Amino acid sequence: MTSAPRTEPFVIHHVRYDDWFERHRAAYLSELLAVRALLPWEGQGLEIGVGTGRFAGPLGVKFGIDPAGEMLGYARARGVSVAGAVAEGLPFLDAVFHYALVVTTICFVDDARAMLREIARVLRPGGKVVIGLIDRESPLGQDYVTHQAENVFYREATFYSAAEVEALLKETGFSHLVWVQTLSMPLSQIHEIEPTSAGTDRGAFLVVRAQAPSKIGVRREECC
Repeated sequence: MTSAPRTEPFVIHHVRYDDWFERHRAAYLSELLAVRALLPWEGQGLEIGVGTGRFAGPLGVKFGIDPAGEMLGYARARGVSVAGAVAEGLPFLDAVFHYALVVTTICFVDDARAMLREIARVLRPGGKVVIGLIDRESPLGQDYVTHQAENVFYREATFYSAAEVEALLKETGFSHLVWVQTLSMPLSQIHEIEPTSAGTDRGAFLVVRAQAPSKIGVRREECC
């Protein structure tokens, strides 16, 4: 699979990417707990943009896809069954998952609407999607935007606000949105795990859970 511009940094710098979670362990654990707060406890799950498995592994998400093949070995070692694929073309049949997880991946996909439509297709009716993102309107998000050209990973990213993600979810048929947040300080000042709270008004890292529409799309053939 040929690397697109947004994928290439993760292919080249996969060691550096995975090491971020150790260098910012308190922030990472804060994010992990925020995701855990909204992730379903039961059922078959899929992470879109699984990366090195830093979320799918500890959260018990059994399946993951990512277009950056160099990342998949890490995720596999963390107990995730992985496949090389893009978010806009998931290699699964209709209605096979109870929930899907998307952590920061939304800012790297070429077409967020197409990703959400694919997620709706592979989810069972009433299934859940859980999306974690850096809020563009937060101080951390604004810092990322300001220094975007200098960051090897976020150079090609498209940052979203909570309102924009909510609009995308509703536009693609998702409903019953619930939001939580964490990371209220700059990364350099986060030395302890931050609590998770409801809403979108204080934290830089936001998590939203939404329910899939009842109607699914045209059935696809399962591929490799």
